[in-house]
Amino acid sequence: MINPFFKNKGPFKIEKLLKLAEINNDDKFNKFNVLDIKDLLTAKKNHISFFHSKRYESLASKTNASFCLTTKNLVNILPRTCKKIIVNNVFIATSKITKVFYPDSITDDFDINVIDINKSSYNKKVKYGKNVLIGKNVKIGKKCLIGHNTIIESNVIIGDNCSIGSNVIIRNTIINNFVNILDGCVIGKKGFGFFPNKKKNIRYPHIGMVIIKDNTEIGCGSTIDRGSMSDTIIGKNSYLDNQIHIAHNNMIGDNCIIAAQVGLAGSSSLGDNVIIGGQAGISGHLKIGNNVQIAGGSGVIKNISDNSRVMGYPAKDLKSFIRGNK
Repeated sequence: MINPFFKNKGPFKIEKLLKLAEINNDDKFNKFNVLDIKDLLTAKKNHISFFHSKRYESLASKTNASFCLTTKNLVNILPRTCKKIIVNNVFIATSKITKVFYPDSITDDFDINVIDINKSSYNKKVKYGKNVLIGKNVKIGKKCLIGHNTIIESNVIIGDNCSIGSNVIIRNTIINNFVNILDGCVIGKKGFGFFPNKKKNIRYPHIGMVIIKDNTEIGCGSTIDRGSMSDTIIGKNSYLDNQIHIAHNNMIGDNCIIAAQVGLAGSSSLGDNVIIGGQAGISGHLKIGNNVQIAGGSGVIKNISDNSRVMGYPAKDLKSFIRGNK
């Protein structure tokens, strides 16, 4: 799916790209055009990608990227067709390259192009409250409701039969049909991605978006961050309770139920039919299988296989937890 929210300033010649990103490289590459930066899975010919951890070895060994930012100890994992660019810090180098392609992705300033819905083409097509603002190129389907003081920023797409509550901000998001977003949600803002530095922290660009699939409900006061390189996805018929935080790049499967005040760190995936009790925490870069049940207040710090039931911190098999706490 083409991202309608951030404009790619490429292509760039590889040597110019590295120079603009202030990345030193001793190898003399031919004057290839680099079209975009992508993750290892979605990268194609004439794309540049990044590889920072053996956790992603299987993806790295099969990537179709023409260039890859990596470290000395990982270069042999990448295929021969991929030209290696060795850097000291893969994340910082990736951040700089991404910023060259997408300079508008660092900040999250308010959308200056919004207008009152009364002055838009939707003034007779949508039922809405007071003080609703709509950006440019917004698409809203049939039979939708929008509450008071809500802002739908430029290029957002909303399907049919959706209900958007009051005091909601939606940006960088595609919403499918029959979706309910309750009051006070913020959806599509940049994630909490930066590199600590004593002089000035370095922000990581977030060029992904949020995709919310059919028949989903997002509870009051919840926040869903857009993806950094890939997208943040909420699966079909999944229900999120109030005050939930979904960080960048998370993928939530179909028919999931997540109770209040759950937090998911970045780049984790939940399978289908997952149930999570209130105030549980899921660490980043984890895989939670299908039909998993996680008890309230648990802390998940490692992958969980299909059909598991876990509880506690660190989360362990439910029966083991109960036996150990009698």
